[in-house]
Amino acid sequence: MRCGTPALIWEEKLMFLRLIEDCVGSCELVTPQLLAAPFYRGSFGTLIIPTGFANKEYSRVLPALRATKSRMERFIRSGGNLVVFGGGGEVPECYDWLPFSVRYQFAYGPREILIRRESDAVALLDGYDHTAFECDGHLTEYEGEAIAETREGDPILIEESIGEGRVILTTAHEYPSRTFITAFCSSKKETFF
Repeated sequence: MRCGTPALIWEEKLMFLRLIEDCVGSCELVTPQLLAAPFYRGSFGTLIIPTGFANKEYSRVLPALRATKSRMERFIRSGGNLVVFGGGGEVPECYDWLPFSVRYQFAYGPREILIRRESDAVALLDGYDHTAFECDGHLTEYEGEAIAETREGDPILIEESIGEGRVILTTAHEYPSRTFITAFCSSKKETFF
């Protein structure tokens, strides 16, 4: 594995995995069973968790994430990058495995979005129509900085620095731009998970 290898957390290979590989050359698939195994010690620069991870009809990722809460915090604090998309269901507490407080309101549909703060995380939205951007809800009761919000003021993209690492949360129901993937997944450092 090269330095800074990204990993996608999901049950099986997705088109998202192929997009990441196309942008950065390689990406490891980490299944929920492997993720939650107490003996598992992957080493990555970036972890990516796609939309729908909290919808139990669609995914078994959330229980695995909850089982790895302390390892996830250690990964981030040690310099790991994490990008997490919307839970994809009526599970307001679906981010309770993160080392900071955030809640989620599920509501799928297009929204007009506004950039509220400059950050390289804005590149996630590049190439999309900001007047009708597909989201699967918004973030509530969050810590961190709101980067983009709906016209009504509901955050759809936030970021938080924890130790040496960074977390980007988004309810975007679109693939992130190639520019974002290439930059965010090009970590020079790997951190044990």
